Amino acid sequence: MTLVPAPAARRCGTVVCFYDYDTQWGADRSRSPGGPKQWGHRDFENTEQLLDLHARYDVPACFAVVGAAALPGSRPYHDPQQVRRIHEAGHEIASHAFRHEWLPALDRPALHETLRRSRSALEDCIGASVTSFVPPFNQPFDYPGALAISLAERREGGASRTSLPALCRALSEDGYRFCRVAYRPLPLRMAELAFRRRIERPSRLETIEGLSCLRLNAGVGFGESALRMLRRCTETGGIAVAHAHPHSVRTGGPQDLRFLETYLQEVVRLRQSGVLEVKLPAALSGAGSGAFRIAGRSA
Repeated sequence: MTLVPAPAARRCGTVVCFYDYDTQWGADRSRSPGGPKQWGHRDFENTEQLLDLHARYDVPACFAVVGAAALPGSRPYHDPQQVRRIHEAGHEIASHAFRHEWLPALDRPALHETLRRSRSALEDCIGASVTSFVPPFNQPFDYPGALAISLAERREGGASRTSLPALCRALSEDGYRFCRVAYRPLPLRMAELAFRRRIERPSRLETIEGLSCLRLNAGVGFGESALRMLRRCTETGGIAVAHAHPHSVRTGGPQDLRFLETYLQEVVRLRQSGVLEVKLPAALSGAGSGAFRIAGRSA
């Protein structure tokens, strides 16, 4: 009798797509050279195109919204109607702080205030729970337990600064279940110095201070590095984390719509091949069912 080995189990990767919806609150607090910027209005204008494109490919995303944008008022600071449209289209609404504050500078009372005010404004706007959080500027990075030390945050924030564990602890206390994180451990940084290139790996859900966290693992946007990570996750398992900003999707860089469309086409191809799942943060953290509906279609 000839024994035929059983086929190897097929791996399945996961992708989570994020948009950081800063509006003019974020532009006013820009930390890039030149101080405050004037691109806030583009978040609203470009989001309409993002909603159309994601509906075309039936791919849900998480929009991390500055809470103050969901309050009554006018653009470029407010548009609660658009925030509701994003939610009604089947996308997840996450908090992006209340006014896009730089969290490392906040002490404990100020941190809780922005977390609570943002969540309250968003939930009142969409009429649904908000359980996920995306830190403005992807900070804090400081996480000594994972050998991730941010000297800049320690210098600017001082003794009362918010570290990553402190943020996750506060989020958990305020009813959040998930946080996107961006810390980079010291061994990884040293390896990158040795090899003179950025090293990225598929992410796994991790727990920090009782909170489900997912670390960024590709450059911003939907260019070649994001595509490589997407395909790698289908080969080895793990989670590809894509992220961009609505105000930057018409600027010609890797966040541009033309790269996004190619990325979404690849997501659809891999999903139809049975090697990729599309998930939202609420589903990863156990706060949602994982089902989504885009433009009248369900999956």
